[in-house]
Amino acid sequence: MLILNNISLSFKDRTLFDNLRIVIDYDEKIGLLGRNGSGKSTLLKVIAGQQYLDGGSVTYDKKKKIGYLPQELILCSSKSVFDETMTVFAEFLQLQAEAQTIEDELSAGADDAIAHQLVERYSDMQEQLMHFDATAAKTKADGILRGLGFSEKQRNQSVDSLSVGWKMRVVLAKLLLQDADFYLFDEPTNHLDLPAKEWFLSLLKEASFGYLLVSHDRYFLEKACEKIIEIERGVATTYKGNFASYLVQKEERQARLLAAYAQQQKEIARKKKTIERFRSKASKAAMVRSMSRELDNMERIEVEPTLPQVSFSFAPVTRAGNVVLTVQKVSHAFDDNVLFQNMSCTIMRGKKVALIAPNGMGKTTLFNLIAGKLPLQHGSITFGHNVTTAYFEQDQTRVMNKDNTVLQEVFDACSRVPEERIRSFLGSFLFSGDEAKKKIWQLSGGEKNRVAMVKVLLQNANMLLLDEPTNHLDLYAKDVLQQALQRYQGTILFVSHDHDFVQHVADTILELTPNGLHLYNGDYESYLYHKRVAHLSHQQDQIRKSVESQKKKTQKDPNQRRQLKKQLGALETQIKKLEAKRDAMGERLSGLTYGAHEYDKLLAKLTAIDQDLEQKNDEWEQIMQEHIAQEE
Repeated sequence: MLILNNISLSFKDRTLFDNLRIVIDYDEKIGLLGRNGSGKSTLLKVIAGQQYLDGGSVTYDKKKKIGYLPQELILCSSKSVFDETMTVFAEFLQLQAEAQTIEDELSAGADDAIAHQLVERYSDMQEQLMHFDATAAKTKADGILRGLGFSEKQRNQSVDSLSVGWKMRVVLAKLLLQDADFYLFDEPTNHLDLPAKEWFLSLLKEASFGYLLVSHDRYFLEKACEKIIEIERGVATTYKGNFASYLVQKEERQARLLAAYAQQQKEIARKKKTIERFRSKASKAAMVRSMSRELDNMERIEVEPTLPQVSFSFAPVTRAGNVVLTVQKVSHAFDDNVLFQNMSCTIMRGKKVALIAPNGMGKTTLFNLIAGKLPLQHGSITFGHNVTTAYFEQDQTRVMNKDNTVLQEVFDACSRVPEERIRSFLGSFLFSGDEAKKKIWQLSGGEKNRVAMVKVLLQNANMLLLDEPTNHLDLYAKDVLQQALQRYQGTILFVSHDHDFVQHVADTILELTPNGLHLYNGDYESYLYHKRVAHLSHQQDQIRKSVESQKKKTQKDPNQRRQLKKQLGALETQIKKLEAKRDAMGERLSGLTYGAHEYDKLLAKLTAIDQDLEQKNDEWEQIMQEHIAQEE
């Protein structure tokens, strides 16, 4: 087991961990939670041996390999993405090259003395190489890079030519190839788009290794973790079960804690009152001293301050026309690299639209074209009648005055908004009291994002353009933003790689594909369901085409052909029934609340049907090939 035994750590006058104890089995899949600044990243560094402690110890089996992925890591390499990924196996690849050299020397006829030494060295090397399969290693590396979104062209690019986000994907790929017994992941999905995130989630769910994972993505935590550890006030609390179970247990625990806290406060007040009453009476001096010692030695119950709920209301926005945005035949290229061509779509008033596409497809470019941050090359982008926009961009630091207080920063941008209203918004976004007096330069990335979002929401625009609004936000701040956007009455177009956020905010999905822009009415889960159905239909078409192309003449066997035809008929009937059942369940699913027990139960059944369909289609393909082989 991996044991954090009563660890303590302080920075200046701030205690991060206070006799914190955690016990972890190597096969456990754990989510690590806590508010920003609670010490989640520091805890991972402690386990990885990259942070000294004031007290306590970390013990684990030294034979176990522990892999660590930090939030950010500078990776510089002139190698191609694939070659850099394969450096994980550098020791083995070097041995293979040396072994080949020895083989060549022996074949050339080295003298006896040298040949004897070479044979001994070769024997030692072969023993080390016994458990290394270069072909399998290359296949695995290629599969991981594909899963993380690298195209064949990107796999041949130099690492130095990549953005920070893509470099972090290379770091993650190398880490996964290490085959560690236990992993420490610090926000591993920060630089992953939705398809790459789904692939990574599937890998984690099927993995035999355990991990301690920091993430602010509810959906990811729900699906990837079987236990939750939360850090509050320097102490760790463990909750068995997934994220949904954690929420229930946390609420029950908080209720018990608040009741105990209230009872203790009453007891403290009673004792203080008694002490004050008898302090001046000599006959009661012993009792007063005893009661004072009891108060001094009492272990005080501490509770986390309750997080604010969204309490503000939006001012009425100017009513826009029915059509708020028209994109007509837009194309864009960088030098000779064409990102997209002839993209067109129309967005209607009041819609909350998520722009979805794999990284590298050009969604950030398209979004920046719509926001007016890039000049149009071809086509037109037109906003409708009475449309006013407010834009949230990823890099907020460059558009803020670092010497402003939080309150002043918002007031400067929204000078016509009453101060009381500004304070109300700031309070809902976790800036109350002294927090609103902090200077911008003192804020974390997540706090700056919250300030920027308040500025955007107070502009009273009737259309919001939001580029990765959840970046750097913890779960609590993300909840606040989600509630705010759900209340907003205008139109929203946004880009996000957070599954749960997209699911709860978007009522329309705008997918950017090589074949154009496609609008899907409905939430994100409904969109994914339709994509699965389309994929299965395409699969069936490919199977039929494959079977037709493989027709060949062989000796007929009438009995076998009749038997095969009978099996095909039975399978086709089963497939039709499963497809009908799947479609009916899909309709039911779209009417249920995402995350509810009934929703999850039905989704599990739907997934099982999809798997059954794939199996039946595979059987159908195999039997059809045999049947065709019996035809002339």
